[in-house]
Order: sequence, then C-alpha cells, then structure tokens
Amino acid sequence: MKEQVQEALDKIRPALQRDGGDVELVEVNESNGVVKVRLQGACGGCPMSQMTLKMGIEKVVKQTVPQVTSVEAVQ
Repeated sequence: MKEQVQEALDKIRPALQRDGGDVELVEVNESNGVVKVRLQGACGGCPMSQMTLKMGIEKVVKQTVPQVTSVEAVQ
C-alpha cells in the first residue's frame, strides 16, 4: 500500500513543485487507512495548504488507493 501511495504522490508532485512546494510521505497506517504527509517549501506555510491537502493530495491518493481513508499533514 505504501508504494501505491508514493506513486499517487508522485503524480501530484509536479503541480506542487511548480508553485515552489513539495510533499513528503511520512507514514502509511494500513490498519486504519490514514496517510501522513509533510508539506514542504512554499506549501508548508501557505494559507491554502489545507485546501491543497484535502482537495488535491487527498483526492488523488484516495482515487489511486481506495483503502486510504484520510490524508493528514504533520510538521
């Protein structure tokens, strides 16, 4: 499952990098489907980071890996 999540993040990474940010996979909890990521660069301090996380990253990851229930940002 971790490899599938990483592949999904790799799909969205170019869009984040165009805006000066990036995303790092921190943890995949296979028992409850929660994925933890760290937003980096411009994404880390951006006021729109929650929208990017939920409407962009989480959406793509859930479409690619249906077992994922949530994507959360960590520091």
